[in-house]
Amino acid sequence: MVLSMLVEPNDPVTGRLLARVGAVEVLRLAELDGEVSGLNSVDAQVWRDHFNTSEVRNITERLDHVQQSGVRALVPGDAHWPAALDDLGEAAPYVLWVRGASSFLARPLSDFVTITGARASTSYGDHVARELAASVAASERVVVAGGAYGIEGAAHQAALAAGGDTIAVLANGVDRPYPAGHRDLLDRVADVGVLVSEVPPGAVPTRHRFIARARLMAALSSATVLVEAGFRSGSLAVARRASELGRGVGAVPGPVTSAASAGPHSLLQTGVASLVTDGADLANLVEREGSRHAAILRAGIAGDQVRRPASEPARTL
Repeated sequence: MVLSMLVEPNDPVTGRLLARVGAVEVLRLAELDGEVSGLNSVDAQVWRDHFNTSEVRNITERLDHVQQSGVRALVPGDAHWPAALDDLGEAAPYVLWVRGASSFLARPLSDFVTITGARASTSYGDHVARELAASVAASERVVVAGGAYGIEGAAHQAALAAGGDTIAVLANGVDRPYPAGHRDLLDRVADVGVLVSEVPPGAVPTRHRFIARARLMAALSSATVLVEAGFRSGSLAVARRASELGRGVGAVPGPVTSAASAGPHSLLQTGVASLVTDGADLANLVEREGSRHAAILRAGIAGDQVRRPASEPARTL
C-alpha cells in the first residue's frame, strides 16, 4: 500500500526488487544510500529518485483516510487477488485498490472479457459495443473496461442494463471517478460490480498511469475485443499487451472509410486479432481461449512461457 503511494506503477526496477526481496525490504533500500543488489550506484540513485519522498510525511494520514473511506486494498496472496495478474511477472501491480465487490476478481480467467476502444466512437461502434457487452452479460461473464467515454462507457452501460457484472479498471483513485461525466455510471459500477486501480485513493490520472493500466486490462481477461480505435488510440495498447500475454484478441471490422476502424483493421491485417462481428464470434473466441488456458494449467506451464509466437497464423473464425 505504501509503495503505491510513493512510486509510480509498472516501474520495472521496483517490480524486480519486490519479487526478489519483498515490499518491506524495498522500502528500506529506497530509504538508505547503500548498494542495491543488481544495480550499479548510478542506477540505484535513479531508482531512488523515482520515489515521491514528499509524500512520506503524509503516509499515516493517507492510510487513515483510506480506512475511513471504505476503499479496500488487495495484495498478492489475498483471497480475492486475481491470479491472472501474476502472469505479468515483474510488471504485476504492487497492490489493487478496490471499491465494490472485490470477490468478482477471484473468478476464473475465462469469466472475464475486456471490451475497449475509442473515446471518440461512432454510433456504429457504440451499438456494437453494447451488443457485445450484452452477450457477455447473458453468458454470465464479466465485462471489463476502463470507464472512459465512447466504447468503454457503452460496454459498462449495456452490462448494467442487462443485469450483468462489470469491472472498471481506472488510471486514478477509485474514490474520484474519472471522467467526471461518468461519475454516475462509475458509482453504479461500484454499487453492483467493482472499481479497480493500482494507484491509491486521491490519485489523479496521468499519461503514464493510462499507459500502465493497459497491461491490467489485458491481463485480467481471457480475451480482449477492440471495437473501434484510431491508429494512435491508447486502446490498441490493451490489445497488443493481451496478445503478448497469450490472451485472445478480437477486433470488430468497420467501414474502410472510417478512421475509427483503422486500429481494428490493422490488428486483423497483421494477424494479432480474430474477426469478431457479433456475440457468437466473441463467445467462440472466449471459449477457445478458456480451453487453451485450461490445457496450459494442466500442463503446468508458467505464464511467461505461454505467449503465442509471432509466427503463429491469425486465428480466424
